[in-house]
Amino acid sequence: MNSSRPLRFKQPSRLPSFGETGIENEQVLTLVFESISWDIHTICAVASVSRRFCAIARRVLWRSLCVHRAPGMAAALSGSDPSGRIDGGWQALAKLMFFCGGGESTRSPGHFASESRFSKTSGRFFLPKNCRGDLLYVSDPCEHEAVGGGGDEHLGVFRGVFREFMRSKTRQCLVRRQAELEEKVRCPYCGGRVWSMKAARLVPKSAARRLGSRDGGLEFYVCVNGHLHGTCWLIPLSSDEDERDFDGEEDDDSDDFLRR
Repeated sequence: MNSSRPLRFKQPSRLPSFGETGIENEQVLTLVFESISWDIHTICAVASVSRRFCAIARRVLWRSLCVHRAPGMAAALSGSDPSGRIDGGWQALAKLMFFCGGGESTRSPGHFASESRFSKTSGRFFLPKNCRGDLLYVSDPCEHEAVGGGGDEHLGVFRGVFREFMRSKTRQCLVRRQAELEEKVRCPYCGGRVWSMKAARLVPKSAARRLGSRDGGLEFYVCVNGHLHGTCWLIPLSSDEDERDFDGEEDDDSDDFLRR
């Protein structure tokens, strides 16, 4: 899967229509996927079968996957919209939940992550002081061995998502600073244009501390739909180093831990 593009499937030629009976019935498909715990690989395969299945996936399956596998996160991101819509769509969120975009300096390209934990407590470390009213979920970094690093250097690849980014203080701050959208970088989850938070000088020091990254070794981007992706150079922590939580807060109990 290309990490720079949203989940897309080869569109086959139109198949003969058999109405909404059998496996093409949305309720039947829902029961099938419930029985296999909403396996994302199977959803990808089904969505590539026909245009109708692709449409059903967009309308029902991607949202149901997110709600089933990360109920707290899905509810927080869509709670204020009675239609259940989210910025960028459920398909992009599903990819963000399960797909690590990799990095140019790693041996591994983008890949499905075997497991991921998303935390809004971690997200607060990525918000400047005047933007801490925003809700942001951020994943733990996925470790990748750096090319030519001799096994000693590791790059952490992380991702995240804002709730209602269009109304967020973070976006207001970017607009107020007249931050320019990047020309060569696109969101790996929805394909939208992105801002470099480093170029906009909106990377708080608390973000590097939260990730265990050395100073100046962190870069991340936020797209117009509120998807976040970035990388950081990780430093090994000694066994007696305890992580200090943001403003003395404990990690909240609404984090979502995802397994592929």
